[in-house]
Amino acid sequence: MEQFRRQARLPKFAVPKRYDIRLKPDLAACKFGGSLDIDLDIVADTRFIVLNAAELSIDNASVSFSPRGSSKLFRPSKIELIQEDEILVLEFGEILPIGVGVLAIWFEGILNDKMKGFYRSTYEHNGEKKNMAVTQFEPADARRCFPCWDEPACKATFKITLEVPSELVALSNMPVSEEKVDGPLKTVSYQESPIMSTYLVAVVVGLFDYVEDHTSDGVKVRVYSQFGKVNQGKFALDVAVRTLELYKEYFAVPYSLPKLDMIAIPDFAAGAMENYGLVTYRETALLYDNQHSAAANKQRVATVVAHELAHQWFGNLVTMEWWTHLWLNEGFATWVSYLATDSLFPEWKIWTQFLDESTEGLRLDGLEESHPIEVDINHAGEIDEIFDAISYRKGASVIRMLQSYLGAEPFQRSLASYIKKYACSNAKTEDLWAALEEGSGEPVNKLMNSWTKQKGYPVVSVKARDNKLEFEQSQFLSSGSSGDGQWIVPITLCCGSYDKRKNFLLQTKSETLTMESLGCPIDACSWIKLNVDQTGFYRVKYDEELAAKLRHAIENKHLTATDRFGILDDSFALCMARQLSLTSLLALMGAYREEPDYTVLSNLISISYKVGKIAADARPELIDNIKQFFINLFQYSAEKLGWEPKKGESHLDAMLRGEILIALAELGDEQTLDEATRRFNAFLDDRNTPLLPPDTRKAAYIAMMQKVNTTNRSGFESLLRVYRETDLSQEKTRILSALASCPDEVIVLEVLNFLLSSEVRSQDAVFGLYVCREGRETAWKWLKENWDLIFQTYGSGFLLTRFVSAVVSPFASLEKAKEVEEFFATRAKPSIARTLKQSIERVHINARWVQSIQNEKDLAEAVKELAYRKY
Repeated sequence: MEQFRRQARLPKFAVPKRYDIRLKPDLAACKFGGSLDIDLDIVADTRFIVLNAAELSIDNASVSFSPRGSSKLFRPSKIELIQEDEILVLEFGEILPIGVGVLAIWFEGILNDKMKGFYRSTYEHNGEKKNMAVTQFEPADARRCFPCWDEPACKATFKITLEVPSELVALSNMPVSEEKVDGPLKTVSYQESPIMSTYLVAVVVGLFDYVEDHTSDGVKVRVYSQFGKVNQGKFALDVAVRTLELYKEYFAVPYSLPKLDMIAIPDFAAGAMENYGLVTYRETALLYDNQHSAAANKQRVATVVAHELAHQWFGNLVTMEWWTHLWLNEGFATWVSYLATDSLFPEWKIWTQFLDESTEGLRLDGLEESHPIEVDINHAGEIDEIFDAISYRKGASVIRMLQSYLGAEPFQRSLASYIKKYACSNAKTEDLWAALEEGSGEPVNKLMNSWTKQKGYPVVSVKARDNKLEFEQSQFLSSGSSGDGQWIVPITLCCGSYDKRKNFLLQTKSETLTMESLGCPIDACSWIKLNVDQTGFYRVKYDEELAAKLRHAIENKHLTATDRFGILDDSFALCMARQLSLTSLLALMGAYREEPDYTVLSNLISISYKVGKIAADARPELIDNIKQFFINLFQYSAEKLGWEPKKGESHLDAMLRGEILIALAELGDEQTLDEATRRFNAFLDDRNTPLLPPDTRKAAYIAMMQKVNTTNRSGFESLLRVYRETDLSQEKTRILSALASCPDEVIVLEVLNFLLSSEVRSQDAVFGLYVCREGRETAWKWLKENWDLIFQTYGSGFLLTRFVSAVVSPFASLEKAKEVEEFFATRAKPSIARTLKQSIERVHINARWVQSIQNEKDLAEAVKELAYRKY
């Protein structure tokens, strides 16, 4: 049996065709029993059947293989469950006959509390705590529920039968075909599924209510939730029905199942999971409360629903061949969710907000410890870590870049033919490129291989010289080092006007264009902007003359919001990589004081947090002036928006109000802190007061925590009371993310300990990890002291990586990086290896950035001038 250990993939002796699965969960004892018959095609001479199983008990007498049309029964002479590789090896005394047979297995398992496999989630009904049973099989946890070929390419059909308490709702991928009640138990059988991968099988058993609607072609759509929350499902239901209609047109293929259920699960590790026909969600990603949810919550529900429903085609109907191609699923679903949301809610300007996705991808991919979009996976333990900003956000960004290059119509047409060709089957990245190449006539494979098969991305430097533009590409790294990557870069540029555009492919290290070829002499050109509308996944570095012209163009409102965003974001990245001084970055930020766009301002706020923290490490004597500069920067928008919604205001204004007030509270603006206190006290007296609507609550909570210390705990105690009294998940996560902002280290420790208490669901603890700068050392000490408990609770899922990155990444000294390395030297597991390396690299980047700022000569003078500038 040794030959089967440490293999990335299962051997191909046998191919599963159909699973007949019977499960009986015991919700009180938190265990389950089951049996299955697998129609199996033996395709090569073998005495072994090797499949996946984990945390299941199977005894020898409960396994048999019988060839179709034969009365002979083969029983294994030896069964071994190899736990570290999560495989079940069945050894038979003789060679099994080639052809189809039935493998029968009886098994038992635990309804675990790890939010993976077949697990339990808790909820309250009529004041009584109850368990529900839920599945989460992606990426490789179906094996925790039943023995199976747990690889995406091993597609089969599934016939599922559940035996459950009569009063409970039991759901699976397909509609119910038969239900028999026998006293306290009922047996529910479901229609057989179409061919699909094991990671998409789903079962949920518990007490639920639902709202229902239908698409125009008769697909029944339901949103299930706990009793008392059913009205919060109406917004998601409306989005789902309209999105199914939209995708049917876009993909030119109708939704392939007779029903779609979406269900809110109280304990859920990811945001949502696209199980075929039964999509599971965190409550925060599916439920929207008109009175107590913020505008940002509404937008999240819409984009997450659109993302999961995209998977019903791109992932479920056409499935990646192996986890190397995960980005095909996630990058595409992320991109197309914006396409759908923009169609449903054009007033949200969602494509401008897409730049947040690109920025997250660029930030992670600027690390030397990044990974290519297509990443080799050699063991199931490595899969969790690639559900990251590279697979989702860089993946979505390169698809957007390609769609922009090819054009919307050829892209859509080619996509539809790809889905038709690979429906009910599996595909690789190259298959998508081939379809797009055939449909567009462009060299897609050659172009895109440079983006998916190597990590990183370029910075394109541009200089104006002698009526020419000189372009040079090099790999961008946040560390300031230079990598050796080279890309085929789709360059777009505008000269002084959006009517004067030029597109070309930069295929070499450098290229020169004459201004005549652009139809624009350089002295007549008021500004030049590369990467128009930020459709390309690269950064741009302008020479001083071109950068000054762009700053002037921003102040005079000549550029689009997407281009204003790009100039700011690239400048921040270049500053962090020590290719641009902090003095220059702050001067550029000053040009955004009257910025009207939500996404641009949101990024300005985010950059101000990072600059404030790094400056406090580098030049603590400047921090008061830097904070004052930022307060001045945000005051214009804060005064315009106020604390309460205005009649007829936009969704984006509602989102911006919250973010601006949070920024001013964290900066310690006295006026904001005083107003927040007044409104928070009114809210404590009346939770429905118009003085503190949902969009500004987090700002008020953060303001309260700014004033909390060991001798003045009242704001902290009041917030804990609100946390304990609310049943709305969005409110709980709002409070958790505010609690950690307190600058008092004693309170920070109390908050961190609270995260590990029974009052906080395991899925939600990560929201409270992002402590303020003063709490960094406390958080690190806490992580070390509680590491064994944290690992025991989160060690089998990707949430563990959030503990590492949130606590380690904010440090800014080489000594601290060494200390972190030493602590994890004996504790690093494969599931956190990549995240740990990335977090330590971020500490090194911060440390070098601090050194660079310490050496800036004119910084103190520049900061003082900015802080006291009169507008």
